Amino acid sequence: MHRFACVILVDRRGWLLLQERDEHALIDPDRWGMVGGHVDDGEDFEPAAYRELAEETGIVLAPPALTLWRELEVFHEAYGTRDPVRVYAAATDLTDADVACHEGRQIVFVEPAAARALPKSRSAELAVPTFLESDLYRSLTT
Repeated sequence: MHRFACVILVDRRGWLLLQERDEHALIDPDRWGMVGGHVDDGEDFEPAAYRELAEETGIVLAPPALTLWRELEVFHEAYGTRDPVRVYAAATDLTDADVACHEGRQIVFVEPAAARALPKSRSAELAVPTFLESDLYRSLTT
């Protein structure tokens, strides 16, 4: 079993920070997903979420900036396993200009209707539409 930690940042407009995965990604290539990745052996989910955010985007947040939204069980075809994916979220004043893309094609803030329509990774397909309807999302946009 693999463990994953993902982050959704919500900007002042209510747009979501998403990553366009490239063709080289082992999991869900050429799809849009959340920033995040594997939780290392001996590592807890929350520190992994902060680490992955910094590694993939250059954005360094200090605890307790992230709020745990939900744990999903996601089937990863590349591994043939159903894996826990914890999704964390936070509001941000950052813009696309503040985001580095260290993995994938691009990491940008995406308008909610567009985020619903994009071809998404399995985890993002489970998370994004539900997150956009959540109390946490509403609280991050007010």
